[in-house]
Amino acid sequence: MTARTSGPILVTGGSSGIGAAVARLSVARGWPVVITYRSQQAAAAALVAELRDAGGEAHALAADVAKEGDVVRLFAEVDARFPGRPLAGLVNSAGIGGRHGPVGTFTGEDLAALWATNVTGTIIASREAVARFSRSGAGAIVNVSSMAATIGGRPGASAYAASKAAVDTFTVGLAKEVAARGIRVNAVRPGFTDTAMTRRVTDDPAALAAIAATIPANRIATAEEVARPIVWLLSDEASFVTGARLDVSGGGFVIGGRPLEA
Repeated sequence: MTARTSGPILVTGGSSGIGAAVARLSVARGWPVVITYRSQQAAAAALVAELRDAGGEAHALAADVAKEGDVVRLFAEVDARFPGRPLAGLVNSAGIGGRHGPVGTFTGEDLAALWATNVTGTIIASREAVARFSRSGAGAIVNVSSMAATIGGRPGASAYAASKAAVDTFTVGLAKEVAARGIRVNAVRPGFTDTAMTRRVTDDPAALAAIAATIPANRIATAEEVARPIVWLLSDEASFVTGARLDVSGGGFVIGGRPLEA
């Protein structure tokens, strides 16, 4: 990003995890950042204070991306905070894991909540961003998907995997729709990553070892390792990259254990 550096990067779900790592790296590049939170107000405020102490321009706004009205209000607030400085990028990082278990345990309410956040929220936020990018003639969207989309998820996560597969498909379709307007749309598909959402596993050494054994790199990712390619995709260094789904997964999955040594 060069001429667009004065405009903000909006990171949904940016108060922790991958979104927070994206915010830190964006500020390090000199980009203004707006993060959103649904319930983690204290964490969002602490991150904003950290980013400002580092010399960055950062704001936190409350929004539930599962609610269209919240998303519309969010973008209007970003416009109001940056008059004359058009939005430069959107990272759709907000997401939920939803209920895990056999398909027979899911209710319509479970699925509606999962879809509203992971899929509908991503599409509505992208809609609002595209409207602004179309006026400015440039912009980049990065959707945070998951490697679960490629294999149907780990056991018990089929609905979550389906929601991320929908994000993948939307990414490609939207990229084709808006490319001629100077708008790029890509997805990053992380493998198992150390975040608050996965802390139940990462705090259990046996469970963590079992997960690591299914990854060719034999370890899980840090949030920053996923954030770095997201920030690259936002930048002008990726100016001819659109419609891509970038796997950030340590080599993907090896079901049944570690690969044989060469």
